[in-house]
Amino acid sequence: MMSAVKEKTAFEHIFLSNHQSSFEHYENQMTHAMNSVKRIMASKDPYSGLSPFDVKKELDQDFPVFQPKTNQNEQTVYEKLTATITSNTIHVSHPSTAAHLHCPPMIPGLAAEAIISGLNQSMDSWDQSGAATMVEQYVMNGLCGMFGLPDGDGVMTSGGTQSNLMGLLLARERAALKFWNWNSKKKGLHPEQHRLKILCSEAAHFSVQQAASILGLGEDSVVLVKADDKYRMCMDDLASCIDDLKQKGDLPFALIGTAGTTDFGSIDPLAEMSSLAIEHGLWFHADAAYGGGLVLSDTHKHKLAGLEKADSITVDFHKMFYQPISCGAFLVKNRESFSLIRHHADYLNPIEDEEDDIPNLVSKSIQTTRRFDALKPFLSFQLVGKEDWEEMIDHTLLVSQKTYELLKKEREFSVYHHPELSTVVFRYIGTGFLTNGQLNQLNYQIREILLKNGEVIIARTKVDGNACLKFTFLNPLTKMSDVEKIIRRMKEIGEDETRRLHDEQT
Repeated sequence: MMSAVKEKTAFEHIFLSNHQSSFEHYENQMTHAMNSVKRIMASKDPYSGLSPFDVKKELDQDFPVFQPKTNQNEQTVYEKLTATITSNTIHVSHPSTAAHLHCPPMIPGLAAEAIISGLNQSMDSWDQSGAATMVEQYVMNGLCGMFGLPDGDGVMTSGGTQSNLMGLLLARERAALKFWNWNSKKKGLHPEQHRLKILCSEAAHFSVQQAASILGLGEDSVVLVKADDKYRMCMDDLASCIDDLKQKGDLPFALIGTAGTTDFGSIDPLAEMSSLAIEHGLWFHADAAYGGGLVLSDTHKHKLAGLEKADSITVDFHKMFYQPISCGAFLVKNRESFSLIRHHADYLNPIEDEEDDIPNLVSKSIQTTRRFDALKPFLSFQLVGKEDWEEMIDHTLLVSQKTYELLKKEREFSVYHHPELSTVVFRYIGTGFLTNGQLNQLNYQIREILLKNGEVIIARTKVDGNACLKFTFLNPLTKMSDVEKIIRRMKEIGEDETRRLHDEQT
């Protein structure tokens, strides 16, 4: 016999519903949340400077129990959250945060986030999303128009890594049908799959190798093509690689072009690559996660010439479209390409729905449960006009250009490339007689000191084995006066550390 369970439905203070008490609690907590965000926005520095150890220590002290037995005081919890968590996060909207492809989110996107979480739609099926499905399709249609894909389609993704995976998944499925009339979706990998080869630049994103591994092709299936002196794919080497692979009996099936490499922002010769892809029957996927935002600028969109010829395209809204993470899109030139990965489940997207023109977006995604992320670019495009978008893009690229010119004039720095997008890779070389090893250490120290002091967030990388520093400009609020201040500070640290090294040696 089942024991009696006391029925209780008085949870209005926990869930969003049509009860007045629910609205009151929702508004109170949203106010607490906004105040917490305002706290870091008011900070004069981009980071508190605390080490990972110190952050963990504070977190453990303020939140010693993972799930307390009883409800805790709302005001107290949010005060602790603000003091311990919010205050120790990276202030990505600060003009001195210029490390990664990590943009400040525009306010319409933030407002959309509140609506998205409040509505909690799931984008896999029409009966879980309603108008949200139509909004996502509206955004995909708009994107296809922007990128010159009249017969194209798309789907929202978590970002570039997922979109690149989807591009190679479609390429693999098509290759199996083309070479062996083999349905990998049903039968798994073909016995000869080890012959399949993917070509990309040596400067391409690591997610290409990651996708090859996930898809069962292995990282060795990725053939790295040399980059030229501007860190773009070398077309002569690409042609040689294709010929060499075919002579060895391998089967090149996919070509990856990058519109904005992570370190140098370089854009591969997309138009030439697309022609070569057509000549050799390759699936041409363009990773425009970073550089895709140039489509918004009449001044710079010519740099994306040839992108419209790609079979599939990666676009990240959470980079140069200034949307909150995560927010990406995957586009295909031919909408029928999605049939290569389509599955039907009677409980979710039955074939009858397709026959009745009921849109279930799970049919073109590798995700099932998905957020209504399309609302972020939708609302942002409605509220921010094209002129402002263009000015933001142009200003950001102008800052990178002027930073390059400024660093070129400084004898303490060596600059590695002329910026094509908004990154500048450089190296502190000082004016003394430091060894290469000492310079490597010093460049890392400059970045580390700025981070520990909470002053500046810049990135590190390596070029030809040498430690380098990197600006990644994605903030339209960053001015040249901010950059000049950072460069002066780097010179001060470099000089101080050089003197210290000299004193230690004498």
